[in-house]
Amino acid sequence: MARLIVLQHVGFEGPGAIRDWARDRGHSLLTVPLYEGARLPPLDSFEGLVVMGGPMNVDEVERYAWLLPERRFIGEAIKEGKFVFGVCLGAQLIARALGADVVRNREPEIGWFPISFESAARKELPFLPAELVALHWHGDRFDVPDGCVRLGNSAACPEQGFLVRSGHRRALGLQFHIEATENSLAPLVEHCRSELIPGTYVQDEEQILGGLEAHGAACVRLLYVLLDELSSET
Repeated sequence: MARLIVLQHVGFEGPGAIRDWARDRGHSLLTVPLYEGARLPPLDSFEGLVVMGGPMNVDEVERYAWLLPERRFIGEAIKEGKFVFGVCLGAQLIARALGADVVRNREPEIGWFPISFESAARKELPFLPAELVALHWHGDRFDVPDGCVRLGNSAACPEQGFLVRSGHRRALGLQFHIEATENSLAPLVEHCRSELIPGTYVQDEEQILGGLEAHGAACVRLLYVLLDELSSET
């Protein structure tokens, strides 16, 4: 059994299907609500780190006092060879911790859109499909950190993920969401409904909620395989 820590930035973006995976695999999972002032745990208290999403930018350190310590903490966890998995803002925080830039995407990407995975990424992770329709909800994007494997792209965003090796372990950042469940998606839509401004890559509420039935199961299957791979040496 591995001890896993989840860093959560807002109350409505929790681990979703990541919690289900941890339960099914017999791992313990402790959520750290940074938005409530919770302290970061000691590095020796866990084997795996999950960094969730949120509406803030990674450099809003004056508004969110915990962001800078969190970025340092993520970098230290990777150096220590922890299993690290980041989703959306979480991936951006990993990228920033590794020295990469996080910038505004050319336009928001909100809804279910296809991702094309690159051959180099599929060589590293052979179970990746050529394409996956996944949930997106972001206005920023990251540059892929130096030395990392670029995973793929979508029509709206050139960088959708990266893989980094740290000793004998791997860390992974995904710009998109594959952890969405019915219980996690509804609160996200409710709290971020104001962002659903019509655009080329912005779906409406009905499309977003309806997309879970069409695409959610495939995303969760990939989530399980990715987390199994990342945690295999914990």
